[in-house]
Amino acid sequence: MLSKRVIPCLDVRDGKLTKGIKFQGNVDIGDPVETARLYYEAGADELVFYDITASSEGRGIMLDVVDRVAREIFIPFSVGGGISTVEDMRAVLLAGAEKISVNSAAVKNPDIISQGAAAFGSQCVVVGMDVKHVGVSEHIPSGYEIVIHGGRKAMGLDALEWAKTVEALGAGEICCNSIDADGAKTGYELTLTRMIAEAVTIPVIASGGAGNPDHMADAVTTGKASAALIASIVHYDEYTIKDCKDHMAKRGVKVRDIW
Repeated sequence: MLSKRVIPCLDVRDGKLTKGIKFQGNVDIGDPVETARLYYEAGADELVFYDITASSEGRGIMLDVVDRVAREIFIPFSVGGGISTVEDMRAVLLAGAEKISVNSAAVKNPDIISQGAAAFGSQCVVVGMDVKHVGVSEHIPSGYEIVIHGGRKAMGLDALEWAKTVEALGAGEICCNSIDADGAKTGYELTLTRMIAEAVTIPVIASGGAGNPDHMADAVTTGKASAALIASIVHYDEYTIKDCKDHMAKRGVKVRDIW
Protein backbone atom coordinates (compact mmCIF):
# COMPACT_ATOMS: atom_id res chain seq x y z
CA MET A 1 0.00 0.00 0.00
CA LEU A 2 1.38 3.38 -0.99
CA SER A 3 1.73 5.95 1.77
CA LYS A 4 -0.96 8.61 1.74
CA ARG A 5 0.45 12.09 1.37
CA VAL A 6 -0.10 15.16 3.52
CA ILE A 7 0.24 18.29 1.39
CA PRO A 8 0.07 21.82 2.80
CA CYS A 9 -1.27 24.37 0.34
CA LEU A 10 0.11 27.87 0.10
CA ASP A 11 -2.31 30.29 -1.53
CA VAL A 12 -0.33 33.38 -2.48
CA ARG A 13 -1.66 36.83 -3.39
CA ASP A 14 0.66 39.74 -4.16
CA GLY A 15 3.56 37.72 -2.81
CA LYS A 16 1.92 37.06 0.56
CA LEU A 17 0.41 33.89 2.03
CA THR A 18 -3.38 34.30 2.16
CA LYS A 19 -6.46 32.31 3.17
CA GLY A 20 -10.17 32.67 2.55
CA ILE A 21 -13.39 30.72 2.85
CA LYS A 22 -15.09 29.39 -0.29
CA PHE A 23 -12.64 31.52 -2.32
CA GLN A 24 -13.84 34.74 -0.69
CA GLY A 25 -12.75 37.12 2.07
CA ASN A 26 -9.05 36.36 1.77
CA VAL A 27 -6.76 37.80 4.40
CA ASP A 28 -2.96 37.88 4.37
CA ILE A 29 -1.49 35.64 7.04
CA GLY A 30 2.25 35.41 6.46
CA ASP A 31 5.30 34.90 4.29
CA PRO A 32 5.02 31.95 1.88
CA VAL A 33 8.77 31.34 1.74
CA GLU A 34 9.20 31.07 5.50
CA THR A 35 6.02 29.02 5.82
CA ALA A 36 7.15 26.61 3.11
CA ARG A 37 10.44 26.03 4.92
CA LEU A 38 8.67 25.38 8.22
CA TYR A 39 6.29 22.85 6.63
CA TYR A 40 9.18 21.09 4.90
CA GLU A 41 11.04 20.81 8.19
CA ALA A 42 7.85 19.60 9.92
CA GLY A 43 7.53 16.59 7.60
CA ALA A 44 5.22 17.63 4.76
CA ASP A 45 5.30 15.12 1.91
CA GLU A 46 4.84 17.75 -0.76
CA LEU A 47 3.88 21.41 -1.05
CA VAL A 48 1.42 23.12 -3.36
CA PHE A 49 1.78 26.80 -4.24
CA TYR A 50 -1.07 28.68 -5.93
CA ASP A 51 -0.81 32.24 -7.18
CA ILE A 52 -4.55 32.63 -6.69
CA THR A 53 -5.19 35.82 -8.66
CA ALA A 54 -2.82 35.29 -11.61
CA SER A 55 -5.47 33.79 -13.91
CA SER A 56 -8.25 36.23 -13.07
CA GLU A 57 -5.82 39.16 -13.41
CA GLY A 58 -4.54 37.84 -16.75
CA ARG A 59 -0.88 37.76 -15.72
CA GLY A 60 1.87 35.22 -15.30
CA ILE A 61 2.87 33.60 -12.04
CA MET A 62 5.34 35.30 -9.66
CA LEU A 63 8.44 33.32 -10.56
CA ASP A 64 10.60 35.09 -7.99
CA VAL A 65 8.47 33.70 -5.17
CA VAL A 66 8.56 30.23 -6.75
CA ASP A 67 12.35 30.42 -6.93
CA ARG A 68 12.68 31.54 -3.31
CA VAL A 69 10.39 28.75 -2.07
CA ALA A 70 12.22 26.12 -4.13
CA ARG A 71 15.52 27.13 -2.53
CA GLU A 72 14.14 26.39 0.95
CA ILE A 73 12.57 22.96 0.47
CA PHE A 74 13.65 19.53 -0.77
CA ILE A 75 10.34 17.78 -1.34
CA PRO A 76 8.09 17.74 -4.43
CA PHE A 77 6.68 21.19 -5.09
CA SER A 78 3.65 21.85 -7.32
CA VAL A 79 2.96 25.34 -8.65
CA GLY A 80 -0.20 26.75 -10.22
CA GLY A 81 -1.82 30.02 -11.21
CA GLY A 82 -1.48 31.93 -14.45
CA ILE A 83 0.09 29.02 -16.35
CA SER A 84 -1.38 28.84 -19.84
CA THR A 85 1.40 27.78 -22.23
CA VAL A 86 4.19 25.22 -22.44
CA GLU A 87 6.61 28.14 -22.11
CA ASP A 88 4.93 29.10 -18.80
CA MET A 89 5.32 25.50 -17.64
CA ARG A 90 8.99 25.45 -18.57
CA ALA A 91 9.63 28.71 -16.71
CA VAL A 92 8.00 27.36 -13.54
CA LEU A 93 10.00 24.12 -13.72
CA LEU A 94 13.21 26.05 -14.26
CA ALA A 95 12.34 28.19 -11.24
CA GLY A 96 12.45 25.04 -9.12
CA ALA A 97 9.05 23.36 -9.20
CA GLU A 98 8.69 19.61 -9.81
CA LYS A 99 5.08 19.79 -10.99
CA ILE A 100 2.89 22.29 -12.81
CA SER A 101 -0.76 22.68 -11.89
CA VAL A 102 -3.14 23.92 -14.56
CA ASN A 103 -6.77 24.73 -13.86
CA SER A 104 -8.59 27.55 -15.63
CA ALA A 105 -6.19 27.43 -18.59
CA ALA A 106 -6.79 23.70 -19.08
CA VAL A 107 -10.56 24.16 -19.17
CA LYS A 108 -10.23 26.86 -21.81
CA ASN A 109 -7.52 25.04 -23.77
CA PRO A 110 -7.38 21.30 -22.95
CA ASP A 111 -4.46 20.86 -25.37
CA ILE A 112 -2.19 22.43 -22.74
CA ILE A 113 -2.47 19.16 -20.79
CA SER A 114 -1.28 16.94 -23.64
CA GLN A 115 1.34 19.48 -24.69
CA GLY A 116 2.73 19.65 -21.16
CA ALA A 117 2.73 15.88 -20.79
CA ALA A 118 4.55 15.49 -24.11
CA ALA A 119 7.15 18.10 -23.22
CA PHE A 120 7.84 17.25 -19.58
CA GLY A 121 6.11 13.93 -18.82
CA SER A 122 2.72 13.21 -17.29
CA GLN A 123 4.25 13.10 -13.81
CA CYS A 124 4.82 16.85 -14.07
CA VAL A 125 1.25 17.77 -15.02
CA VAL A 126 -1.38 18.21 -12.30
CA VAL A 127 -4.87 19.35 -13.26
CA GLY A 128 -6.63 21.36 -10.57
CA MET A 129 -10.41 21.11 -10.61
CA ASP A 130 -12.49 23.67 -8.74
CA VAL A 131 -15.89 22.08 -8.33
CA LYS A 132 -19.28 23.28 -7.14
CA HIS A 133 -22.29 21.12 -6.29
CA VAL A 134 -25.18 22.27 -8.48
CA GLY A 135 -27.50 19.25 -8.47
CA VAL A 136 -28.08 16.71 -11.20
CA SER A 137 -29.24 18.04 -14.55
CA GLU A 138 -29.12 17.07 -18.21
CA HIS A 139 -25.87 18.99 -18.74
CA ILE A 140 -24.35 18.15 -15.34
CA PRO A 141 -25.29 14.49 -14.79
CA SER A 142 -22.91 14.04 -11.84
CA GLY A 143 -24.39 17.06 -10.05
CA TYR A 144 -20.94 18.69 -9.83
CA GLU A 145 -19.86 21.53 -12.13
CA ILE A 146 -16.41 22.88 -13.00
CA VAL A 147 -15.85 26.56 -12.22
CA ILE A 148 -12.80 28.64 -13.10
CA HIS A 149 -11.07 31.92 -12.25
CA GLY A 150 -11.10 31.25 -8.52
CA GLY A 151 -14.71 30.13 -8.50
CA ARG A 152 -15.94 33.21 -10.33
CA LYS A 153 -17.11 31.60 -13.58
CA ALA A 154 -19.28 28.49 -14.03
CA MET A 155 -18.41 26.53 -17.16
CA GLY A 156 -21.38 24.19 -17.70
CA LEU A 157 -18.85 21.34 -17.61
CA ASP A 158 -19.52 18.14 -15.67
CA ALA A 159 -16.73 17.46 -13.17
CA LEU A 160 -16.79 13.69 -13.61
CA GLU A 161 -16.51 13.89 -17.39
CA TRP A 162 -13.78 16.49 -17.10
CA ALA A 163 -11.76 14.23 -14.79
CA LYS A 164 -11.92 11.41 -17.33
CA THR A 165 -10.95 13.81 -20.10
CA VAL A 166 -7.87 15.19 -18.35
CA GLU A 167 -6.61 11.69 -17.63
CA ALA A 168 -7.04 10.75 -21.29
CA LEU A 169 -5.13 13.88 -22.31
CA GLY A 170 -2.12 12.87 -20.20
CA ALA A 171 -2.51 14.46 -16.79
CA GLY A 172 -0.55 12.61 -14.12
CA GLU A 173 -2.63 13.74 -11.17
CA ILE A 174 -5.85 15.55 -10.28
CA CYS A 175 -6.34 17.96 -7.40
CA CYS A 176 -10.08 17.99 -6.73
CA ASN A 177 -11.15 21.05 -4.77
CA SER A 178 -14.69 21.52 -3.48
CA ILE A 179 -15.57 25.20 -3.42
CA ASP A 180 -18.54 24.42 -1.17
CA ALA A 181 -16.20 22.99 1.48
CA ASP A 182 -13.18 25.25 0.93
CA GLY A 183 -11.99 26.85 4.16
CA ALA A 184 -15.12 25.80 6.05
CA LYS A 185 -13.24 23.14 8.07
CA THR A 186 -16.29 20.86 8.12
CA GLY A 187 -14.64 18.02 6.20
CA TYR A 188 -13.86 17.22 2.59
CA GLU A 189 -16.62 16.67 0.05
CA LEU A 190 -16.26 12.90 0.20
CA THR A 191 -18.96 12.07 -2.35
CA LEU A 192 -17.19 14.19 -4.95
CA THR A 193 -13.72 12.96 -4.03
CA ARG A 194 -14.68 9.29 -4.17
CA MET A 195 -16.59 9.77 -7.42
CA ILE A 196 -13.54 11.25 -9.11
CA ALA A 197 -11.07 8.77 -7.56
CA GLU A 198 -13.13 5.79 -8.72
CA ALA A 199 -13.48 7.18 -12.25
CA VAL A 200 -9.76 7.58 -13.00
CA THR A 201 -6.59 5.58 -12.49
CA ILE A 202 -4.28 8.51 -11.72
CA PRO A 203 -3.83 9.84 -8.15
CA VAL A 204 -6.46 12.23 -6.82
CA ILE A 205 -5.69 14.84 -4.16
CA ALA A 206 -8.62 15.78 -1.91
CA SER A 207 -8.84 19.51 -1.37
CA GLY A 208 -11.17 21.81 0.52
CA GLY A 209 -12.65 21.41 3.97
CA ALA A 210 -10.05 19.90 6.31
CA GLY A 211 -10.87 20.87 9.89
CA ASN A 212 -9.08 18.11 11.77
CA PRO A 213 -6.97 14.98 11.13
CA ASP A 214 -10.07 12.78 11.13
CA HIS A 215 -11.25 14.60 8.03
CA MET A 216 -7.92 13.83 6.38
CA ALA A 217 -8.17 10.15 7.24
CA ASP A 218 -11.71 10.13 5.85
CA ALA A 219 -10.49 11.68 2.59
CA VAL A 220 -7.96 8.91 1.92
CA THR A 221 -10.20 6.05 3.10
CA THR A 222 -13.85 6.80 2.41
CA GLY A 223 -12.92 9.34 -0.27
CA LYS A 224 -10.26 7.06 -1.81
CA ALA A 225 -7.90 9.99 -2.36
CA SER A 226 -4.13 9.48 -2.60
CA ALA A 227 -3.42 12.64 -0.64
CA ALA A 228 -5.04 15.24 1.57
CA LEU A 229 -4.44 18.93 0.92
CA ILE A 230 -4.51 21.09 4.04
CA ALA A 231 -4.30 24.81 4.71
CA SER A 232 -6.20 26.51 7.54
CA ILE A 233 -5.60 23.86 10.20
CA VAL A 234 -1.83 24.19 9.89
CA HIS A 235 -1.67 27.87 8.92
CA TYR A 236 -3.42 28.81 12.15
CA ASP A 237 -1.45 26.33 14.31
CA GLU A 238 -4.49 24.24 15.20
CA TYR A 239 -2.57 21.07 14.32
CA THR A 240 0.99 20.29 13.33
CA ILE A 241 1.80 18.05 10.39
CA LYS A 242 3.03 15.48 12.91
CA ASP A 243 -0.35 15.65 14.70
CA CYS A 244 -2.08 14.96 11.41
CA LYS A 245 0.15 12.05 10.46
CA ASP A 246 0.07 10.49 13.94
CA HIS A 247 -3.73 10.56 13.97
CA MET A 248 -4.01 9.19 10.45
CA ALA A 249 -1.66 6.35 11.39
CA LYS A 250 -3.85 5.53 14.41
CA ARG A 251 -6.76 5.27 11.98
CA GLY A 252 -4.80 2.65 10.05
CA VAL A 253 -3.64 4.94 7.26
CA LYS A 254 -0.10 4.37 6.03
CA VAL A 255 1.83 7.65 6.10
CA ARG A 256 5.48 8.50 5.66
CA ASP A 257 7.31 8.88 8.95
CA ILE A 258 8.67 12.31 9.69
CA TRP A 259 12.45 12.29 9.28
